[in-house]
Amino acid sequence: MDQQRWQKVMEWPLVAAALIFLAAYAWEVIADLSGPAAVPAELIQALTWALFLVDYGMNLYLAKPRGRWFRSHLFDLAVVVLPMMRPLRALRFVTLLRVLDRTAGVAIRGRIALYVTSAASLLVFVAALAVLDAERPAAGSTIKTLGDALWWAVVTVTTVGYGDEVPITPQGRIIAAALMVCGIALLGIVTATFAAWIIEKIAVQDAEQQAVTVAHIKSLESKIETLQEMISTLQR
Repeated sequence: MDQQRWQKVMEWPLVAAALIFLAAYAWEVIADLSGPAAVPAELIQALTWALFLVDYGMNLYLAKPRGRWFRSHLFDLAVVVLPMMRPLRALRFVTLLRVLDRTAGVAIRGRIALYVTSAASLLVFVAALAVLDAERPAAGSTIKTLGDALWWAVVTVTTVGYGDEVPITPQGRIIAAALMVCGIALLGIVTATFAAWIIEKIAVQDAEQQAVTVAHIKSLESKIETLQEMISTLQR
């Protein structure tokens, strides 16, 4: 099996694994599970995370040349390996977004409005979970509930930033920085999409006007030819 075939086969299994992982992660964070109560959620996350590792390992094994693929995919290695460390577990949201964008995103990327809406919604929800996971245990944190986290994620991704909810932990600030960058990128996509829509509408109107003008010119040419024939007949 070559690498392209492997990636094709793994597209939807990875989407399913990412969604299952997201559900288990959301369950753990929202319910604030700890101790024995958190074991089922942690086990589900570990099993689904293993599939991400297997996928990376197979891509590395099948890549040709392998060294060049490894050097050009260091980010993929980081987003899979680093969040396995307990202090960096909040960075798991980066891997979830990466996997879903690589697979499900390909299927809807041609539909720009749907892609932007789904990507923004997923980004806000996952970032809210991650920042709540990082901030809730911290003393002095203002982000203690899912509602607080969602509000913070919305005002951050839209680059409004009211400042009423502010992450104070290093992990929370890393998430905030990543979310701000993603928010700027999303705004750029929305602006570009709107501009392209306007240009397309103007182009359609221009084409219609040109078609009408050409039709008028041909009609006038036909009438002139008829008049010339009539004049020629009269002169005879």
